[in-house]
Amino acid sequence: MGLSLSAWLQGRKADRPPSSSCALRSLAVPTSSRLEVILNSSPVAPGDSRSRWSSVHCSPHVHLSASKEEARRSPVERSSDGVRAEKGVTGGLHVWEVVWNPNQRGSHAVLGISRHSCPLQASGYNVLIGGDCQSWGWELQTNQIWHNGQNRGAYPEKRRRCCDGAAASSQHILPGTQLAETPIAIPERILMVLDADAATVGFVVDSYFLGVAFGDLPRGVELFPAVSSVRGGACIRLRYLNGATRDPPALLALCGLCVGRHLGPRRHNHTDKLPLPPALQRYLLSSQ
Repeated sequence: MGLSLSAWLQGRKADRPPSSSCALRSLAVPTSSRLEVILNSSPVAPGDSRSRWSSVHCSPHVHLSASKEEARRSPVERSSDGVRAEKGVTGGLHVWEVVWNPNQRGSHAVLGISRHSCPLQASGYNVLIGGDCQSWGWELQTNQIWHNGQNRGAYPEKRRRCCDGAAASSQHILPGTQLAETPIAIPERILMVLDADAATVGFVVDSYFLGVAFGDLPRGVELFPAVSSVRGGACIRLRYLNGATRDPPALLALCGLCVGRHLGPRRHNHTDKLPLPPALQRYLLSSQ
């Protein structure tokens, strides 16, 4: 069954400098079993049609690689430019990886979801994805989320970042005091989780699910990953990783997750000690 998505992501994580993992860990929320199964399954092969940016639905200042998996913004002044994926989804739970170097973001670097008719070019420096009623965007530098041209607050929610008693005592801060809302540095690789069945979108960063950013997305319409940027030379890669239908996860997959949780991340060293047939041992190894 190959390398699991979670193991693949951990390998990718080792290729870059550490980010604000401590802060992200404190903001993480539990994942559903449906999402956890996807994150513990094998990523689809590279080149999937859902990994391509659209050469039609993009700003004239955005140029695509031959594979259409990489979008690069030209160094044009006083312009906001976006692109959406070539193929969207109308149902199911789906995970994409977006790779965007923090040094190539600048201001108004936005990642999110759009409908078919979201504007993808405008004069000046603006939030495009989230700038109208057809799109929902997360501004990566400020950690603000946008929809219909309105700032909908911070994501992830800062209210979870409260001092515990010990930390408050050492810093002379009252327990429960909210910490200063300094934006969290978002690393290069971000997973976008679109649940078209539940009408929600959220993000996974450094293997931490940060919760739902937007709910009440329109149902039954095609929704597309989308980005917008004002930074000249910004290069943004898209890859579709995996997905699932609205059906509940298979019992075998859920049992594999349960066994894996009890064995821990080093379970491959102990799988052969389990009183299980070789086929089930191989399944547990393939889903780690």
